[in-house]
This record gives sequence, structure tokens and C-alpha cells, in this order.
Amino acid sequence: MKRILVLCTGNSARSVLAEGILNGAHGDRFKAHSAGSNPTGRVNPMALEVLAAHGLPATGYASQSWDAFAGPDALPLDLVITVCDSAAGETCPFFPGPAMRAHWGIPDPAGAGDTPEEERAAFERAYGLLRARIDAFAALPDDLDADALAAELRRIGAMNGASEGAR
Repeated sequence: MKRILVLCTGNSARSVLAEGILNGAHGDRFKAHSAGSNPTGRVNPMALEVLAAHGLPATGYASQSWDAFAGPDALPLDLVITVCDSAAGETCPFFPGPAMRAHWGIPDPAGAGDTPEEERAAFERAYGLLRARIDAFAALPDDLDADALAAELRRIGAMNGASEGAR
């Protein structure tokens, strides 16, 4: 089982969505966690609503620091995925350690729009993008060498839209 850490600065929305998708839809192959370089201390309730709306577990999440995953006693990780959208001027955290890394930038849905409906739509878009990328990742063969896996992770990170494999 591959151990995956999903990072975002605040660890309240996108990284929690990704953790929920990885564990809820692909928990037979992956054990995912999420964390942040500057966690907000609370999970955005809309992230939990969207996970529940898609039939995924909506409890047991925490906005936490990545420190728990970087210390000498931490369990080793296979993959660290950043999901912040650096193109929007947001700084992605850099995680120290030997795990393979991937960047799958997703626009921040928190606070998007002027109405609750617009914010919900932004969370649904983020969910769709993450689901498409995670499903593409889960469809990869287990026996890829490190170079081939790195290339696939870059390709997946560059996927546009959620139409490519989203459910």
C-alpha cells in the first residue's frame, strides 16, 4: 500500500478533498494523509459537504501541520503531492525527505464567489479536477519504474478539466 501525503498551505480544502478521494475511492491501494505548511486549524465545512455528496467519508479529517510527517519518527512516504495553485500567486509548500513529489495545482475554492452557491460550485470544480487526477493515478500500473512514474505524475498534474476520468 502506497503512503501519500497531500500538501497545501492551509490544509483546509483541496488537500482534504484529495485525502478523502484517495482513501474513500482507492483505499485498497493507498493510505493518504493531508497536511499544511501553515494549517488553518479547521477543515472547511464545504469540503466535507462535497465529499459526503459524492458518497465519500466526511469525518475524521484535521487541518494539521506537516511536521507530523517530516520528523525522524515519521513513517516513510511514497509520494508527496502539492495541490496549491502557484499560478494564482499562492506559494506551495516544499516537503523535505526522500519521497517522490508531484504538483497538481488546483485553484483554491475557499471563499470563491460572492454567494454560497458560487463557492459550492468552486468546491465541485476542485473535487472534479482532483478526482480526475487521482483516478488517472490509480489507473497506472504498479510496476512503473521511478522515471516512468515521475513522467506520469507530471502528465496527470497537467490534465485540464475533470472530463478525463472524473466520476
